[in-house]
Amino acid sequence: MATAETVDLGPPHEPKEESIKVFKEIEHELKKMLVHTRHQHNKHEPEYFAAAEHLSDPQLAGFGVDDFKEVRVATSAYGIHLFGKVRIPDLPDSGPAYIHFRAFTGGPDDQARLHSIHTEEKEQPGGGKTFRAIFSKSDPLEWFDT
Repeated sequence: MATAETVDLGPPHEPKEESIKVFKEIEHELKKMLVHTRHQHNKHEPEYFAAAEHLSDPQLAGFGVDDFKEVRVATSAYGIHLFGKVRIPDLPDSGPAYIHFRAFTGGPDDQARLHSIHTEEKEQPGGGKTFRAIFSKSDPLEWFDT
């Protein structure tokens, strides 16, 4: 299995032709998974999607290829791991307005697959935890497994 320790994640850059192709192949599944993930987290930890709590499901998933803003790519022995940052258009760019996703493709002739949407759970120094699935423009796109 590829991990941050076993492959080199390239620098962040604007999506290029191959990354855009991957995004288009997973876009429907990404939207479906995003809405499902919000519904699941809202049952127990609504803080994950607090930045988008006022958005309807169609607004949350109202992004398209033009909202795909940043990508990082890693190559392993069995394929290409793509990490992407997508802006949710109905959220103000000045605050949390981005989701991070991970996709995989075996190569240019293979259908891309959505791996996951990044959700973050952080332990706070004074105790307690914070949760989020909506990130800001300045949050770096880094390797994640979930």
